[in-house]
Amino acid sequence: MDVKAVLPPRGRDYRLDLLRGFANWAIYLDHIPNNAVNWVTQKNFGFSDAADLFVFISGYTASFVYARIMMERGFVIGATRLVKRAWQIYVAHVLLFVIYIAEIGYLAQRYHDPNLENEFNVAGFMHNPAETLYQGLLLAFKPVNMDVLPLYIALMVVYPLVLAMMLRRLNLTLVLSFLLYLAARHFGWNLPAYPGGTWYFNPFCWQFLFVFGGWFALGGASESIKFIRSQSFLVLGAAYLLFALVMTLAGRFPELGQAMPAWLYDAFNPNDKTNLAPYRVLHFVILAFFVTRYLPREWAGYESPILQPIIKCGQQSLEVFCSGVFLAVIAHVLLVEVSGSLSMQVLVSVVGIVLMTLLAYYRSWSKKVDKAPVKAPPPPAPAE
Repeated sequence: MDVKAVLPPRGRDYRLDLLRGFANWAIYLDHIPNNAVNWVTQKNFGFSDAADLFVFISGYTASFVYARIMMERGFVIGATRLVKRAWQIYVAHVLLFVIYIAEIGYLAQRYHDPNLENEFNVAGFMHNPAETLYQGLLLAFKPVNMDVLPLYIALMVVYPLVLAMMLRRLNLTLVLSFLLYLAARHFGWNLPAYPGGTWYFNPFCWQFLFVFGGWFALGGASESIKFIRSQSFLVLGAAYLLFALVMTLAGRFPELGQAMPAWLYDAFNPNDKTNLAPYRVLHFVILAFFVTRYLPREWAGYESPILQPIIKCGQQSLEVFCSGVFLAVIAHVLLVEVSGSLSMQVLVSVVGIVLMTLLAYYRSWSKKVDKAPVKAPPPPAPAE
């Protein structure tokens, strides 16, 4: 294979674990409506949010892990490993899908609130379970807050060809991905959803962020390092982040929005998440460059006990993400049916993150136990 890309150094990159753990925590908090605690998450301070971070890191990790396999063992083995990972994510999604619907159905009966079924988009399953389940297995039917994993699965299935091309023509692949992104936005390409509409995360648009993560991992960051460390980027990037902060706050506070020209306010509000608006992409790219500039790979702070819980959640990302989706429903119902007080908002937020973290530590311990070599039994005592 005529490889043009540059693979990152071997070994674990704790920046990915840290950021992925943050994304999992933020997604959990953002999935709880009317929760004051989610003001600490990224979505309130700029155009991009934790979903952008999750997709970018997924692309980065897929390239970081499977590009080396593809180079050392061939395209077929690398491709089958990628498809195997997509299958694992699909199985996790189906399991979560079934548990999620059962959870909402139980809570709707427990609190005598049938509106919960409509709120989480599972009422159709209650009326036509066979067809809805079939569409769910095809990833066409997705309850509320279950859109990220189907996107991840779709991108991973086609990624073997993309990754093989990136290893040969890194920059060209990114350009083609960007052209697909522009074409999807211009022509309105998207996948159909069931029972109507389209995918909330348009895969033809969001693929660009996934591929950008791969480009970043395979040499894009090193190619851009001179610009990333330049004074001009520091000034222009900081100015854009400040602009994004103001425009995002304008969407949160009507008084601020009314003080702006209508043409300016309407250009950025509401934030186009489905088709990954260009200003959203630019915001995330600048954030990624700032992280590269100020968060080194070899930083002693990763060993800090304060950061270990979030890093651990990043290392066990799939399990933590699925548990967060499940726990967010319980948290939301508690705020609606029991108490919506600020103290309850803090309680459900903290308890949910603690439970996600405990699961991450358990999975980490469980994997170590499974990989530990079995001790040989002691030799029998010699006969006298």
